[in-house]
Amino acid sequence: MPKKKKVKKVKKVKKSKKIKISKKAKELGKLKSSTKLPDRKNTIPGADEKPEIKKIKKQATEKKVYNLKDFVVYPKHGVGKIIAIEKANIGEIDIQFYKILVEKEKLTLTVPINQQSKLRPIASINQINKCISILKTKPKIKRTMWSRRAQEYDQKINSGKIYELAEVVKDLNKNTDIIADQSYSERQLFEKAYERLKSEFEAVLKVNPEEVQKKMDKALGRTSISEAAE
Repeated sequence: MPKKKKVKKVKKVKKSKKIKISKKAKELGKLKSSTKLPDRKNTIPGADEKPEIKKIKKQATEKKVYNLKDFVVYPKHGVGKIIAIEKANIGEIDIQFYKILVEKEKLTLTVPINQQSKLRPIASINQINKCISILKTKPKIKRTMWSRRAQEYDQKINSGKIYELAEVVKDLNKNTDIIADQSYSERQLFEKAYERLKSEFEAVLKVNPEEVQKKMDKALGRTSISEAAE
């Protein structure tokens, strides 16, 4: 009889252990399902997606093709004319470039064709007409220090943007050629901006410099000055 009792106790212990293990297994199963690690495929972006083949896009300026004798604008030097399109071999690489003559500055520039972001085509007739409208408006009077204004004007002149160039000419116009009415640096900036704008007017309108000067001076209210010069 004592032997039978012992056997019963052992069976009971085994059952209770089994129950405990099954409960733990269920709990672990729930934890695994709730904290399921993402698949390796999902962790890699675009693993299930097919690779999209995209064409290499070039800047709009790089797509522009300029021809011999075309006029272009180089921001820091103004209007220039393409006098040659040449090739050179540098480090076993063939490089094609434009040779541009900036007549006003007696300067010849060499610009690689793949760096055309530095160039822009000359303005259209509509842009020239808008520039004339800008020249007719009243100049903006700023109260800031001249050194700061001079820096802003210089940046606008070298930006290569024709409307900003017209604004500088308009703002620095004094309707007079009397030297005492302008500081030296102010006069220098005005003449630089005026000549840059004038050269682009000449290239677009295809008229002689005298006609362009009359047109600009009329818009600026400097007609009496140009008449006196004659």
